[in-house]
Amino acid sequence: MAIDTLSDMLARIRNAVMVGHANVAVPASSLTKRVADILKEEGYIESYTLVEEGVKKSLNIALRYDGERRARTAAITAVRRISKPGRRVYVGKGEIPRVLNGIGIAIMSTPKGVITGKQARRLGVGGEVLCYVY
Repeated sequence: MAIDTLSDMLARIRNAVMVGHANVAVPASSLTKRVADILKEEGYIESYTLVEEGVKKSLNIALRYDGERRARTAAITAVRRISKPGRRVYVGKGEIPRVLNGIGIAIMSTPKGVITGKQARRLGVGGEVLCYVY
């Protein structure tokens, strides 16, 4: 069982993209569900489903690829965990990072919930920078 479910989720997605898998299963938590929602809204994944096997819950994430079967490219190029259990990274409302000049997204945990950096900038709130996706 993983202590840091978000790092586990991001590592599984990164590994699945590198080998070209269509789907990846990750343990479900409220944080991983919200991050999956954001990835779906931003177009980085196709969809996800919550699978319940008794007490155990997992998310089955369908990864998004562009192009035809032979020359397809993943929508997710890289995933980077920023704030870790050993070193939390917090930013104020004026210091919210722009990932690759707006091409990527920063996912943040704020008083308004888990949102993207762009939404946090619009709402005028800071918080913990969880990860970058591009």
